[in-house]
Amino acid sequence: MARVKKEYDAEGVKLTMRTRDYLSDMSGQLALGIMANLVGQLQYFYTDKVGMAVGSVGVVMAISKILDAFTDVIFGNIVDHSRGGNKKYFRWMIALAVPAAAIVALLFMIPANADNGVQIAYALVTNLLLTAFIYTMIATPFSAVMVVRTRSNSERASMGVFRAVGNYGAGMLIAILTIPVTNMLGGNQSAWIKYGVVLGVFVLLLFLLCWNNGHKAAFTREEEGENGTPVQAEEEPVPFGPAMGMLFRNKYWVIVLLFNLITAITNAVAASSGTYYCKWIFGNDNLVAIIGGMGFGATILGFVLSKPIINKLGVTRTVSFGCLGAALFAGIRCFAPSNFIMYAVTSLLGSFVQIPLMCLYGVLLAMAVDYNEWKYDKKLVAMSGGAIGFGNKVGSGLGSLLLSLFLILGSYDASLAVASPSMRMSIFGFSNYLPLVINILMFFLFRGFDLEEKLPQLRKEIENRRANKSEE
Repeated sequence: MARVKKEYDAEGVKLTMRTRDYLSDMSGQLALGIMANLVGQLQYFYTDKVGMAVGSVGVVMAISKILDAFTDVIFGNIVDHSRGGNKKYFRWMIALAVPAAAIVALLFMIPANADNGVQIAYALVTNLLLTAFIYTMIATPFSAVMVVRTRSNSERASMGVFRAVGNYGAGMLIAILTIPVTNMLGGNQSAWIKYGVVLGVFVLLLFLLCWNNGHKAAFTREEEGENGTPVQAEEEPVPFGPAMGMLFRNKYWVIVLLFNLITAITNAVAASSGTYYCKWIFGNDNLVAIIGGMGFGATILGFVLSKPIINKLGVTRTVSFGCLGAALFAGIRCFAPSNFIMYAVTSLLGSFVQIPLMCLYGVLLAMAVDYNEWKYDKKLVAMSGGAIGFGNKVGSGLGSLLLSLFLILGSYDASLAVASPSMRMSIFGFSNYLPLVINILMFFLFRGFDLEEKLPQLRKEIENRRANKSEE
């Protein structure tokens, strides 16, 4: 018997997504995830492959991320002020797909024999080109797609799962392949350049796949009513200053902003911490790939279970589950930090419990945007996402600076054959103790997010407001 596709979700909202929509959307997130996670490998590349000073690397990464952060807010406002329906959310992706591929390779072409000033300038410029311009101009409108593509929270959650698979898959791809592949190619800068070229071509193909489906899709806002007119017209843009004022008076948006900022700090540290940990604590940086491979099956299981877990626990309790679980396993690791099995198992389980949480980032933003509409009669879709990107970028910069600070305090020296006691303590600090503290902080921060229960009533009020306006 043929399966009948449901037209409406449990809340009575029309369903609009198809399987190919989810898959193509995931491909865009996978490409963005590769770019973001590759930046996370640069700290190790700069210090151990190019020979740059730890302090210089930390300053470069922090400056590039903080400057980068402002472009998210600015570009979000530009997208909100632009016209063109759903096409405005994908036009930047097709325009920047080739430059994105090129900059991925250029990251590793830093002049190895140049003086420190030239290396710092090259690293800063290439990082800014990648994250502040190319990544931002693709990711900001792309993040808004989840809000405007469908009004169904069920479909938004499914999009969140697929995007999380893409983002997490990118992280695993980079973690599993980077060190073994570059070591196999010679372990020098030339090997990293070849690796970057291949990844750049892959990123290009993924963006083209996402754009090909996305720019042709009909978004919820463009569905036609009985009289052939759009159900919801494009809202009038709000000037930058008043728009920022509205966002900062939305406590739920502020919580999501801080949540993303703090998460970005831990992600920036985690992107490099595994390589440092395996090289200096266990004596073999190729173990990063083994740990990544061990987690592959469990990660797939985590994503399969994410939707049932979210449906069972709801948004708020899923976030609490992820934060407390990650804190617990980081705390356990502190008791036997030099044991490889303990490190691998707790890292695996800590990531596993946060997978459902990762699927909710877009959902949380969409909920805050819905609250904007109820409170101000303005969604501020791209502006909301761009300002959240601001938090992500600042958090990433602070994370890179924090990692460098730990290494400086531990008197890090890449030329040593064996890690000194101070180096070991610094690695334990940013790999074990920092995640413990930060995940507990995130748990208490999110206690103020009580929008989940209120949202159905707020949406009814929004619909009534629209109906009254249409009658006037």
